[in-house]
Amino acid sequence: MTRAGTTAATAAREQRAVRVWLYLLAALVVAMVAVGGATRLTGSGLSITEWRPVTGAVPPLSAEAWTAEFDKYKGTPQYRILNQGMGLADFKVLYAWEWGHRLLGRIVGLVFFLPLLWFWWRGALTRSLKFGLLGLGLLGGLQGAIGWIMVASGLQPGMTAVAPLKLALHLTTASLILAGLVWLAAGLRPASGEPEPVRLRETARVIMGLVLVQIFLGGLVAGSKAGLVYNTWPTMNGMLVPPTSELFFVKPWIENFVDNLTLVQFNHRLTAYLLLAFAFVHAVDARRASPGSASARRAVGVAGIVLAQACLGIATLLLAVPLWAALSHQVFAMAVLTMATVHARLTRSGPAVSTLQSPTTPFGFEALSRGAT
Repeated sequence: MTRAGTTAATAAREQRAVRVWLYLLAALVVAMVAVGGATRLTGSGLSITEWRPVTGAVPPLSAEAWTAEFDKYKGTPQYRILNQGMGLADFKVLYAWEWGHRLLGRIVGLVFFLPLLWFWWRGALTRSLKFGLLGLGLLGGLQGAIGWIMVASGLQPGMTAVAPLKLALHLTTASLILAGLVWLAAGLRPASGEPEPVRLRETARVIMGLVLVQIFLGGLVAGSKAGLVYNTWPTMNGMLVPPTSELFFVKPWIENFVDNLTLVQFNHRLTAYLLLAFAFVHAVDARRASPGSASARRAVGVAGIVLAQACLGIATLLLAVPLWAALSHQVFAMAVLTMATVHARLTRSGPAVSTLQSPTTPFGFEALSRGAT
């Protein structure tokens, strides 16, 4: 093999390694979202009352340490209002969920920064990819801070759970990190197939954006427990559209979008219908524009997974939000986001894009490693 051939083979291996690393990180983020959902649904999120990024990695190891942690929890409004008389054994279950969620966050941080330093040292990252990864690293640090601000909101007098808006922001930030990782990883794949009409690329990105909006609205539903009201479909207790007097009775009116359970659930329903309509129209358009193409198959797949998620959401609502259904709905949302992101990233328009180029992404950086340049 010539020197040039050896260099190209090495670059290709490095590119594959970077792509695998990014997808591994994406899988860890999904796992963290799943554990975070279980933590919320079991009421465990307020069991650890301090934010200790380093020393908090070690759980209580003695009876005295467990007693000390339990005493701190007894000082919270959640314990006094909801869990008065809880035993130490039950507290340990709550603690395990929250500790596991925080531990996963630390693992994600290590799996992100250690390989990042290695690939950086090896020269396996382009300048644009470096900026993209550093941006995601900063977003990850912000996510940790948002997580603690969220927990602190639930430790305030009279609170028994975290603030819905902060929970929605926490979930949405995790989703943005997942989308960023998947976008970068998908961008490392060589360009293939014929360019698509501009409208297909734009609608694919609109679908991705709508998924993120829907995840935020779902976070509001989860945080306010709005899924426990109006457990009927397609109507809301006989009404397709609740009256204005129910949708906007909170003053000032802007607070209805967070605090009014009727409007919170109604907005989540409306956005689901809008997303489903966009996905199906996009799939039909893609099949007509490029029959049999990879882009058309992806578009149909996105429409199918959006429909499946909508059905799961309806079932969760009709069953009055059992833990298994609510958790499945939240985790499946990450699958929808992943598929929509890959589709949006790989749907190209205009003149054919060479694998020797670095297309600019909507995040503001180019997602190709040295092996693709």
